[in-house]
Amino acid sequence: MYDIVIIGAGITGTMLARNLSQYKLKIALLDKENDVADCATMANSAIVHTGYDPEDGTMKARMNVRGAQLYKQVCQDLGCKYKVVGAYIAAVGEEEEAKQDVLADRAARRGIPYEWLSGDEARKEEPNLNDDVTRVLSFPTTAVIYPWEVALACAQVAVNNGVELHLDSPVTSIDHQNAAYVVHTPKGDFETKVVINAAGVCADKVYGMVSDHPNFTMKPRKGEYYVIDSNVHFVHHVIFPVPSSKGKGVLAVPTVYGNTLIGPNSDYIASTTDTGTSFQGMEYVRENIFKLMRNVPLNHSIRNFAGLRPSSSSSDFIIEEAKDAKNFINVASIESPGLASAPGIAEYVTNELLKGKFDFVKNDKAVMTRRRPLVMAELTPEERAEAIRKNPMYGRIICRCEQISEGEIVDCIHAVCGARSVKGVKKRVRPCMGRCQGGFCEPRVVAILARELHESELDVVLDTEKSHILTKENR
Repeated sequence: MYDIVIIGAGITGTMLARNLSQYKLKIALLDKENDVADCATMANSAIVHTGYDPEDGTMKARMNVRGAQLYKQVCQDLGCKYKVVGAYIAAVGEEEEAKQDVLADRAARRGIPYEWLSGDEARKEEPNLNDDVTRVLSFPTTAVIYPWEVALACAQVAVNNGVELHLDSPVTSIDHQNAAYVVHTPKGDFETKVVINAAGVCADKVYGMVSDHPNFTMKPRKGEYYVIDSNVHFVHHVIFPVPSSKGKGVLAVPTVYGNTLIGPNSDYIASTTDTGTSFQGMEYVRENIFKLMRNVPLNHSIRNFAGLRPSSSSSDFIIEEAKDAKNFINVASIESPGLASAPGIAEYVTNELLKGKFDFVKNDKAVMTRRRPLVMAELTPEERAEAIRKNPMYGRIICRCEQISEGEIVDCIHAVCGARSVKGVKKRVRPCMGRCQGGFCEPRVVAILARELHESELDVVLDTEKSHILTKENR
């Protein structure tokens, strides 16, 4: 019997697993995908929003403000990148400036630092802002992270503390019997006292397994992006338009590794799996970014991608114990600013929703921190030489664009929650992320995976269990 089963190993589920792993509880973390952080956490704008945007009185506002306060320490404890870049909300004309005033008022009441800049003052900092921009509302504490890194680090800490991680384990049904739940998956059943439903775009389907009348429906929204080569330095801050009913709009985002993200659009779709880009979507992004920016280097785009926001029929986060299913906790509709809110959500679920259900006895052996894995590109020449002396694989560069060594790839395969696919390696140590997008290094990553996992290269997958890259030998 488990104490808690968490369904969904994205940023919310893994933050919860890490937070709860400090106690003497038997916990399982389930996900239908082949890896941690493979859905919404894999494809978003990577911004730690400070909390000025959500409307007053909402869970979004409460969780966003608290999550942003916690993030820097979380990343420090996990050895993850956290970069303060600041954000500019750019207005064009008096009507949009009035909307800025609303955001500034919210920020002031929530204790969030902000500054005002004229259009000319802002262009001195960001020369690529259009001349049409009349005023900028600046939020200097806005940060960016590497979302997959944070989720993976949370999962590693949780597993090290005893949480069981079960991947490729979609939930097919849930039975409620004898004051407990039995969660059924193709790879086994999990009897548990409490279920936490953090299943993203599938949260309504999971809730429907225990409720005859679910009170929300998931309505995924697709967002499409351009990724600009890291050699092109386009913006220093996150550049937002004034937000609208469709969301925060098309942005320009400097990432922790030097690329710039341009996007997203925001379109409701019926599918929970369609992450393909479209001509119409990319054209929408193109048209809207030029309303704020000039000299947009889309000719230096090295990749397009799309992600699905787990939006729902609710305009707010749904974080509550189900009224018709005791000990079944929904953590659903975690759309933007869900990434920024994740530490706050984990804290709230633990301290408020699970309070009284468990004694929360501390596990004295639990370690809540993680040492950052060795990253050769971050070392001094002397440190690199010493690492190569100890292990020559650190001196063999596999990815020339990002300067990733064979040693780093091998490390990520054998780490806790290690990579089992090309995409898994890519998420952890970034080969195939540069200008050539794996044109040179992907075959070598395939060979290393096969060697280290003791399998044929024909068995190596790009991502899911059936996404084999090679179908036959050709010698």
